[in-house]
Amino acid sequence: MNSDKTVEIIKTAILQSQYDAARSVNEKQLMLYYGIGRYISLNSRKGFGEKGATDAINERLDKELPGLKGFTSRNLRYMRTFYEEWEMLDPVSRSDSGSKNESNSLVNSEFESTNIMPIWNLQVPNYQDFPMDAFLHIGFTHHMLILAKAKSKEERLFYIRRCADEHLTVESLQKSIDADDFHHQGNLPNNFIQTIPSAEQALRAINTFKDEYLLDYINVEELGIRDKQDVDERVVENTIIHKIKNFILTFGKDFAFVRNQYHLNAFGEDQYIDLLFFNRGLNCLVAVELKTGKFKTSYLGQLQGYLSVLDGFERKPHENPSIGIIFCKDMNKSFVDYVIQDYTKPMDVAAYKTSKDMSSELRNALPNIDDLRRLLDGCDNTDDEID
Repeated sequence: MNSDKTVEIIKTAILQSQYDAARSVNEKQLMLYYGIGRYISLNSRKGFGEKGATDAINERLDKELPGLKGFTSRNLRYMRTFYEEWEMLDPVSRSDSGSKNESNSLVNSEFESTNIMPIWNLQVPNYQDFPMDAFLHIGFTHHMLILAKAKSKEERLFYIRRCADEHLTVESLQKSIDADDFHHQGNLPNNFIQTIPSAEQALRAINTFKDEYLLDYINVEELGIRDKQDVDERVVENTIIHKIKNFILTFGKDFAFVRNQYHLNAFGEDQYIDLLFFNRGLNCLVAVELKTGKFKTSYLGQLQGYLSVLDGFERKPHENPSIGIIFCKDMNKSFVDYVIQDYTKPMDVAAYKTSKDMSSELRNALPNIDDLRRLLDGCDNTDDEID
């Protein structure tokens, strides 16, 4: 018996079991909160009055279950919101039961039998692609942040999927929402459809990158530079290298850093790519060029040359063709989208902002450097307790 293989199999089984147990606990907790929210939503206005319902329930719970945590008046209101915003998951929804009074009678009779835990409606009306697995995977605090910050159902489902796919912490989710990733996703000037043979791979590439990135950890004031015009490509590059973890979190899922100033040598010509990554989801190298000014068409020619050499001399046989991305401080998106179509290598262009470009109000709202460093070093994926 191969001991290494045996240990690996046992370890995988243990981790899978722990994952399944944690997921089961989270699903049951969400179901409980949804059921409580449902009961409060449909009954509190009758029994307690709108304003004092959750206060009255909280007081009674404190008496009946001393020391109970997580069921403050505020959290009970969160539970009610959770139900009302996702009422379509309720198999006995008011919208499906004909009338509000009829629904109330159904719910009251159900709760009289102490069955406060609803059975999820897995066949969500009008939402054939509803991400139920992702919905049940993320924590209640994530759900409440999404409901508070994202207004449309499409936007909420986007962040639910992202949280589940990328195991976002609450802080990372907040950052993603603040950066408005929903509206920036897939909105970048690119030529992927024309240059990537597989339509599925092209769409995956489009959804991997954004048209704008917030590199708020590049603080030119901390670097001792007063005039932001003096911030050249190498300064930005070096800051990214020192904070590569931040950059990968900003860049998105499945990126692995290869190195900066990646040396290419073809036919005796030396070239250097600013930043080289590999994306596991796309299975390809990703070359990044940093520019501190406005977009110029010459940047596309330079990047296409790099990609040609990467594919001819560096790409492995099992890898897809390399992709290039140009980061610049400013661009005319319509113009870029027009001229990039004539190039034969898959490329896109994105804008970026640093802390210097943000308003003082936004800078003041961000965590200080020590808090941010502690947050990123921790990378704790556990859900925050509500309240």
